[in-house]
Amino acid sequence: MNKIKLLREKNNIRQNEIAQFLNISACNYYKKETGDLRFSLIEAKKLSDYFGLTIEELFFTNKVSENETTFQETG
Repeated sequence: MNKIKLLREKNNIRQNEIAQFLNISACNYYKKETGDLRFSLIEAKKLSDYFGLTIEELFFTNKVSENETTFQETG
């Protein structure tokens, strides 16, 4: 589950309320919240301000994916 959905549910905010705040349809908001569409930078900034977080805190994680590796010098 993504951070936006967790924050929205924790604060008892409905999807259509956030959609209205962003001035987009509820359907588009749902697609963005589930990851089918991406939030624009302007929308990301509005959401980060709304929840009192930075864009990085809201949209990024500190986890390292399995595909990321640490560079190691050889030789």
